[in-house]
Amino acid sequence: MGNARNIAFWLILFLLILALFNLFSGSGNTLQSQSVPYSEFVASVDKGSVSEATIDGETIRYRGTDGTQYTTIAPKDAEITQRLIDNGVAVKAESQEQSGFQSFMISLLPFLLLIGVWIYFMNRMQGGGKGGAMGFGKSKAKMLTEKSGRVTFDDVAGIDEAKEELEEIVEFLRNPQKFRRLGGQIPKGALLVGPPGTGKTLLARAIAGEAGVPFFTISGSDFVEMFVGVGASRVRDMFEQAKKNAPCIVFIDEIDAVGRSRGAGYGGGNDEREQTLNQLLVEMDGFESNEGVIIVAATNRKDVLDPALLRPGRFDRQVTVPNPDIKGREKILGVHARKTPLGPDVDLRLIARGTPGFSGADLANLVNEAALMAARVGRRFVTMVDFENAKDKVMMGAERRSMVLTDDQKEKTAFHEAGHAVVGLTLPKCDPVYKATIIPRGGALGMVISLPEIDRLNWHRSECEQKLAMTMAGKAAEILKYGEDNISNGPAGDIQQASGLARAMVMRWGMSDKVGNVDYEQAHEGYMGNAAGGFSISAHTKELIEEEVRRLIDESYQSAKSILEERREEWERLAEGLLEYETLTGDEIRRVMAGDPPESDDADGGAPVTEKPSLISVPKTKPKPSRGKGSDGGLEPEPST
Repeated sequence: MGNARNIAFWLILFLLILALFNLFSGSGNTLQSQSVPYSEFVASVDKGSVSEATIDGETIRYRGTDGTQYTTIAPKDAEITQRLIDNGVAVKAESQEQSGFQSFMISLLPFLLLIGVWIYFMNRMQGGGKGGAMGFGKSKAKMLTEKSGRVTFDDVAGIDEAKEELEEIVEFLRNPQKFRRLGGQIPKGALLVGPPGTGKTLLARAIAGEAGVPFFTISGSDFVEMFVGVGASRVRDMFEQAKKNAPCIVFIDEIDAVGRSRGAGYGGGNDEREQTLNQLLVEMDGFESNEGVIIVAATNRKDVLDPALLRPGRFDRQVTVPNPDIKGREKILGVHARKTPLGPDVDLRLIARGTPGFSGADLANLVNEAALMAARVGRRFVTMVDFENAKDKVMMGAERRSMVLTDDQKEKTAFHEAGHAVVGLTLPKCDPVYKATIIPRGGALGMVISLPEIDRLNWHRSECEQKLAMTMAGKAAEILKYGEDNISNGPAGDIQQASGLARAMVMRWGMSDKVGNVDYEQAHEGYMGNAAGGFSISAHTKELIEEEVRRLIDESYQSAKSILEERREEWERLAEGLLEYETLTGDEIRRVMAGDPPESDDADGGAPVTEKPSLISVPKTKPKPSRGKGSDGGLEPEPST
């Protein structure tokens, strides 16, 4: 519709200009005539060279005997008419009554052009919304139909609790008497809260597909425009449309764009966003009831929303949509792999186990990357190798085999990564080692990846200390092999990760007896300041915090160093194996440490090592893998996915 209005506007403007051009040009002969002096015209009349003449006020248009058109201007006191008649020239005269209309159109043309340009730019500023330039106060909510791709609850997996709460809303819309006979009222709003990519918008589309009622969708940013009052007007219009189609559902995506806490803006009480929010609050729960209109909104910033928006009666239900657990990830992979032909060796549960912390969008991207890799090499279906390569690419970055490394750089990287792997295999509470490689990926020259067996929701002090030891093992390995004077900048990522974990233990988690059970992070970093409710800490406390952080890191480094000294032969064998094979996965690492050659046709495709050496018990697990970083393959904290 917007394109049709733009085309119509430009067509009308073109026709108007064309009509005015034709009007001003008269018969069009003037533009095609040759202008001559009046004296030459008189001489031509006397010679008999003029066949016909048209007198239009002072303008005389005449045709020569050769058919050429001429134009001249006669003086006011010239008596040319009788001379033309005497010489047998056919004379015509044109009325001057149209000159007034022409003058009016000439004076009106600038205003018409100015109005047309204003309408065009107003339409552009409002994004071609309903009603064009005069409809910028109308709602931009669009009704979602099955033509745009019907999604049902069968397409949603991994968030069963959230799905159950929303299924109840759909059931209420289908059979309201089932709930009303017991005094139940339909919820006025449901707020979907969760990290990006967890499926909030997908859930809303599933509601639309299942409910069988009109479903309007709009973004929070569509309410706020440059004109004061436009947002509030659009809220009113949206609810008017919804009431006409009740029962219906209105989905507002990214509601934090308009629902932020009042008083925090720069415009004070006259802020356009706050006026829009006030109108939304009144429409959701004011004097007038909106029976049968359910508002579903999504955000990943619940902390910035206005408290009045979150109270019962506005958003009665706040549905948390978290990252899926291992069972949820397996179901999500099954949903996204429906249209992907899978090979007989693909084990979705093993893939789900190796992707802790992945959201639904991350898993969809993983399946897509695996399909692209399989298509690139010409396979007819996607194999487990494709999934493993896609997982490595997503988690660690693409391989950089074109990077030229010297033998010395490769050797240092191999001993560095072998140190991480040996300490990780030795300490019982470290995650099982999944893969060690000295192939550059992303910004790292090598890395060791550890994956958990099950999802973990908390951390214990002993686990954190052992993770610190595994993190510092890279630097300990370089010093043991090459000495203090030849240490490189490879452990830079290790030190960054260890510092972050140690500071969290001391300043947030109360794992230091000297510092105590006080959260010092915000005050220490200066995030909030006294004006926002923060507090300052003394120099003595800051010094104590730094001492405790350094103590934890130093003790972990010494622990890693002692393990490598004790198991030096295994460590060096593993480093030599990395230099020879570049990448070792699963049980291959354990076999190389024992002095046996790795099996190239490993059946499990690189499953994490779940067995420690016989003198060490099987480890417990943690929720996320470590990613390799640093110029020489040091580890760095993994960003949340």
